[in-house]
Amino acid sequence: MTTSLRRRRPPPIGICLLVVLCGCAQSKEDLPPAPAISSPQAGGPAVLPPYKVQVGDMLDVKMYLNPELSEEVVVRPDGMISTAVAEDVPAYGLTPTEISASLREKYKAVLSSPQITVIVHSFAPNRVYVAGEVTNPGEFITVGPNLTVSQAIARAGGVKLSAARAGVFIMRRGTDDKPQALAVNYPDAISGEHPEADVRLAQYDVVYVPRTGVYEAYTFWNQFVQQFVPYNWGFSYNVNSSVSTGH
Repeated sequence: MTTSLRRRRPPPIGICLLVVLCGCAQSKEDLPPAPAISSPQAGGPAVLPPYKVQVGDMLDVKMYLNPELSEEVVVRPDGMISTAVAEDVPAYGLTPTEISASLREKYKAVLSSPQITVIVHSFAPNRVYVAGEVTNPGEFITVGPNLTVSQAIARAGGVKLSAARAGVFIMRRGTDDKPQALAVNYPDAISGEHPEADVRLAQYDVVYVPRTGVYEAYTFWNQFVQQFVPYNWGFSYNVNSSVSTGH
């Protein structure tokens, strides 16, 4: 008699992760119902902060008493603007009113009472970046309010099964162009438990979605162990029995 046993392969890791994620999803009964009729434009605070000029913005410098000196200027990559009268005037991060006041001081060298108004003629688009464990990482350009974290990740095609959702963070350039990492609670935002966790991004932010530790271990096993160390998921044994009888 021969008996053979073979151990079954474990279920694929993707199926295990899918079961875990489905179990963590929040029930719809915990959320308030959506209104039957939505407003024409969703979101946005009641009072918006003053607009601050960005690199690439086109500015109209209007001279009402001296229209021959009116001109259009572009905010350079160094954040400065230059006109026919004033050179290297800071503009990046300032409001049009603040730029107008700065230009008036510069123009007093050639005009007794300069009347200057700065108007933003065209706006540079907002740019954010999504990297890591998303379907389509890259640069995303919008006009209008900056994207939120969940909107940016959605533009990138969503996160992969290998993504560590609780580890999502933002890389941002702060004061003096110093980079800093900022934590966000992406799972709470997409579950609906704490929608306020879906923070709005700043210009040039990078949203990074890291891998899970489990997936890192699986990748190491697949790339460095499985391909070089022979192994067998199963095992077998044979039992041979023979009965002899005398004549």
